[in-house]
Amino acid sequence: MPNPPAPSEYRPDTPILGVADWLADPVQPADFPETQLRFRNDRWAKAVGLAGLSDAEWLSHFGRFEPLEGNLPQPLALRYHGHQFRVYNPKIGDGRGFLFAQLRDGEGRLLDLGTKGSGQTPWSRAGDGRLTLKGSVREILATEMLEALGVNTSKTFSIVETGEELVRGDEPSPTRSAVMTRLSHGHIRIGSFQRLLALEEKAHMEQLVDYCLTQFPGPPPPEDAPGRNEPAVKLMHLVVERLADLAASWMVAGFVHGVLNTDNMNITGESFDYGPWRFLPRWEPGFTAAYFDHAGLYAFGRQPEALHWNCGQFAIALRLIADAPPLIAAMERFGSLYMEAVARRWCWRLGIESKGLEVDSKLVGACEASMAESGEQPDAFFYRHRGGKDGDDELGDLLSTYRALGSSHPYWSEGNPESLVFDEVEEIWSAIDERDDWQPLYDKVERLRRMGEAHGVAPAPAAHSA
Repeated sequence: MPNPPAPSEYRPDTPILGVADWLADPVQPADFPETQLRFRNDRWAKAVGLAGLSDAEWLSHFGRFEPLEGNLPQPLALRYHGHQFRVYNPKIGDGRGFLFAQLRDGEGRLLDLGTKGSGQTPWSRAGDGRLTLKGSVREILATEMLEALGVNTSKTFSIVETGEELVRGDEPSPTRSAVMTRLSHGHIRIGSFQRLLALEEKAHMEQLVDYCLTQFPGPPPPEDAPGRNEPAVKLMHLVVERLADLAASWMVAGFVHGVLNTDNMNITGESFDYGPWRFLPRWEPGFTAAYFDHAGLYAFGRQPEALHWNCGQFAIALRLIADAPPLIAAMERFGSLYMEAVARRWCWRLGIESKGLEVDSKLVGACEASMAESGEQPDAFFYRHRGGKDGDDELGDLLSTYRALGSSHPYWSEGNPESLVFDEVEEIWSAIDERDDWQPLYDKVERLRRMGEAHGVAPAPAAHSA
């Protein structure tokens, strides 16, 4: 996608209605005491033709969830199961969110507007269906930073403060509340397929595979892939390719998602749902983001393993309609796809031209060793070495063999790399919590977008390069 995205007209399209009878439940949004607009992402609103809404119209749609013209008549809470920290749970689904609308961008991609904190659904269990204001602020920061670093991420589209006081056991309470709308490339999770397997709904599984192939298309499997013309095998290859690239993008960004359950895996390979995330203060493979991840299952260095495992659960679900060998063959591509994506993205972030996987992988290893030894914060490291400069010892020798990709953006010469470590996130929230001062947040968003413009668009993978 271009950075910033290209503007487009409003193009509603609701193919989800063709599968909604067995994939989702119609729900009603919560009736909030108040709606106060705190954040509207006009950059992405332009990309889907909604930037022309007045603030009052915006609040009616993204605070009260009055249907957009020509769009879904009622919100839909999707049904899914999932492995949560590798324990299967059949009692989950959209418990505090729903699919509000579907629309196309200027490139014809189907995009979903989904919510978080919009009230209870049949899948809320004991939850109140709400979202803390702090949680919404953290979502803004995570998505803006990741977008700037070339990660395929959902976009925080709107934040509306709702006037309720929420009690949470893991943070100071009562605390302020909000409802968030996110713009995503699809809303279908691996857990949606797991549910159909558990219920043995073969016909619906076939329909969902066709829906995903039609709405979220990609290149065909490699020529030598067994079963490459079978719909389930085609989708398996796409998901493996997308999740391998996603894992690589997190690692190169120094990002720890925190909760890599199968219900948090989008079939499009798009990163979303930011709870206990962190960016690395230093290069540490064992660093965890979630205080409740006692075993370090989703630690920074284990994220590729986690996404590969989730691909395996997807393959198990697809066994309902496909033979195992072609699905296993697709799974076996994950490792090489991941390594290629790391090398490609690493060179992009350093602003140098790739010299091929073998040489690039040595550079990646040398950079990792340098960061681990020095303790330098990863964002500062990449900034300092941008264009292959400031190398020393083995790293300097490797970097000197690379050709710099020139960049005239002033960001690279100002000496102030952007980062988003824990202390700054807390400072931004404290300004809001203590003084209702939103300017530090807005200023940070602008700086992150400027950093994204300096980086440019992350290179796409070569077709079947691995």
